[in-house]
Amino acid sequence: MVTYPRFIHLVVLQNCVAYICPMRKESKKFLENYLNNASPTGFESSGQKIWLDYLKPYIDEHIVDTYGTAVGVINPGKEYKVVIEAHADEISWFVNYITEDGYIYVIRNGGSDFQIAPSMRVNIYGEKGIVQGIFGWPAIHVRQDKNPETAQDTVFIDIGCSSREEVEKKGVHVGSVAVFQDQMMWLNEKFLVGRALDNRIGGFMIAEVTRKLKENKKELPFTLYIVNSVQEEIGLRGAEMISRRLNPDVAIVTDVTHDTTSPLYNKKKQGDCRCGKGAVLTWGPAVQNNLLQLLLKTAKDKKISYQRSAVSRSTGTDTDSFAYSAHGVASALISLPLKYMHTTVEMVHEDDIQSCIDLMYESLLKIKNGQDFRYFK
Repeated sequence: MVTYPRFIHLVVLQNCVAYICPMRKESKKFLENYLNNASPTGFESSGQKIWLDYLKPYIDEHIVDTYGTAVGVINPGKEYKVVIEAHADEISWFVNYITEDGYIYVIRNGGSDFQIAPSMRVNIYGEKGIVQGIFGWPAIHVRQDKNPETAQDTVFIDIGCSSREEVEKKGVHVGSVAVFQDQMMWLNEKFLVGRALDNRIGGFMIAEVTRKLKENKKELPFTLYIVNSVQEEIGLRGAEMISRRLNPDVAIVTDVTHDTTSPLYNKKKQGDCRCGKGAVLTWGPAVQNNLLQLLLKTAKDKKISYQRSAVSRSTGTDTDSFAYSAHGVASALISLPLKYMHTTVEMVHEDDIQSCIDLMYESLLKIKNGQDFRYFK
């Protein structure tokens, strides 16, 4: 049996074999720094700086808006404008109440799950810097209720203080943000695991598309905006703002979607997507069908692995904000299959990462200057 070095794998699609290029050392370093950095919703600036610093050698200029959405620009000033987009924020917690005994109660910042919090370690970003803490939880043999509900009024943080005054002296106040402590790792040499792959892995992918364009000396006939939006986790707010500012003609959005083959999913209701089988193309009202067909044809022509999903109404991603912005923007969604969303062990397959990068890159090369995606004229 032939074996291949780590990060080199085969992808087989309809009896055709395509080699995936090894992930560069510089790309891996950027990916690790970017994923391990905390960028909670509303406080994304440190992660945006890491992302933009990596992107700068491959772009002509950049934009940062009032709330922190970062945009790289290639070919500024062209009449026809195309966007590739991901979002930069991650779920977290806000300090909401501090007891007289120094215990800290929290509320969600985004779609945080109280159920996974007990026994987790956190960093609280206070006025004097990072304060470490834990989500405490009583032992099962001393609890009156053997299965208490994990909810806002039962989950709490302990930072080793005995009073509210002691907590506040450390710089922790109502409004301080808490983020789980976790670092990225690889499982079985092909699965990337970490906190906040939703959706900083998307930021990584659009950055790699940008790098490939520059290093392969591809000249695009339009202005390309590489957009890393803020505040997606609380209602697509960053994309809503930046779409109005850029007013693009086309938007290709990337985000994560659920691997529905892991336990506790219902594939009959939630579709059939699996890690390792390629990028996911979505059919739904917000997805412009002619742009979707361009992506689909590109995947087939370039033998890029892909899967299909469908949504009955909104996509639940920044695609919706771009699609329904201003006069309407031809928008489509390329998703990365992910296990265990909104946990500290989100998991994706490296081959799927490459499929998403390749599909975005090749699709950009197929879009013509001034291309009209309307159904009829």
